[in-house]
Formats: sequence, structure tokens, C-alpha cells
Amino acid sequence: MPNSTMALRAAGAWLAIGSLLLVGALVFHGPLAPDMDVQAKIIADGATRWTVVHWVAAAALSLFAVAGLIVLAATSRLTQAWWTVTAWAVLLVGAFWTLTTAVAEATAITGAAVSANRAMFEAWWSFAEGKATGFLFLALAVAVIAGNDARTPSAATPPWASWTAVVSGLGAVVGWALGVWLDIRPGNLIWLVSSLVMSLWILWFGLALVRTEDALKG
Repeated sequence: MPNSTMALRAAGAWLAIGSLLLVGALVFHGPLAPDMDVQAKIIADGATRWTVVHWVAAAALSLFAVAGLIVLAATSRLTQAWWTVTAWAVLLVGAFWTLTTAVAEATAITGAAVSANRAMFEAWWSFAEGKATGFLFLALAVAVIAGNDARTPSAATPPWASWTAVVSGLGAVVGWALGVWLDIRPGNLIWLVSSLVMSLWILWFGLALVRTEDALKG
């Protein structure tokens, strides 16, 4: 078995496991509240859930980063153009950025919400919002990766699925911008639903890389 094939199968496995964890985290995370006081109360009332959800998210993002490193190190059809190489590199960096958000949410932010320390909560929440911008770049990277898959003869997933992932990746970006930056409440729900659909495609894509020999040919 060629080393590149073995590497991409490993990357596919980590993508699949990571996306499965991320789907679970997103389901129990729910949409963000536009009001900071309301969000702090939600976290305080469900501190254990919030902590577990974000440690699970941190694990998922760590696996995405591992998969990105493996794909970049392997020679395959997934990285045959400058823009696909860039997309996998951005996915790696975006995962690391968002990972710091997840850890902050599971520790300092939860602690500040439970202790009703508003000053500390606002400071850490601002930090988390800034670092969470990494998720936007991750979503854009997934959209590019999915678009490349849709245009490839040996595609890992059906074209309709790949194009759905493109739309959901862009939808996650738009939803985040509307909900977090512009305080438009439906944006948070758009972000959540789009992120779920995107994560389900990553799961499918990862499993396809593990199982399908044709999808691994460079």
C-alpha cells in the first residue's frame, strides 16, 4: 500500500472521529444567546454540560488539526493545487484557533459564569469571541475542500453532498457574522444548523477516505 494512501486513510479516520464528536458538541451546545447576561445564566445553570461540551469540542478540533497535518504531509489529489493546499493549512490553523476558545469556555468562562463575576466573564467572553473567528476560517476551508471534491472525478462523496457542504460552510460563516457581529438573533441558529450539516459531510468524507481506494489516488 502506498504511504500516501495509508496517510490519507489515517487522516480520514481522524476526520470522521473528530466530526462525530463535533456533531455531539454542537447538538448539546445550542445557539448562542444575543444578550451576554442571558448567556452567562445559561452557562451557570448548566455548568457541567457546558464544560463537557467544550472539552468534547476541543478534542474534535484537535483531531481536525491532526488530520490537516497528515493531509499536508501526504502527496495526493487532495493537495494538487495551491488553493487546496492553502485550504488544508487554513483548516489546521482554524482548528487551533477555535481550540483555544473551547478550552477557555470549558474553564475560565464557566467559572466566571458560576461565580457571577461579570467583569471576568466579559473579558474572557471577548477573548473567546475573537479566537472563535478561527471557526469561520475552518468553515471556509471546508467549503473549498468540499468544492474541490465535487469537481474531482474520483470524488469521495456524491457531488450533491459536496455542494451541500460548500453551502453549509458558507452558511456557518454568514450565520456567525449575523448572530455574533451584528446581533441578529436568527444568525445564531443559521450558524448552528449550517455547522451541523458541514460536520456531517466531514464525517462522510472522512469515512469515504478510509474505505474508498479510488478516492485516494493522486
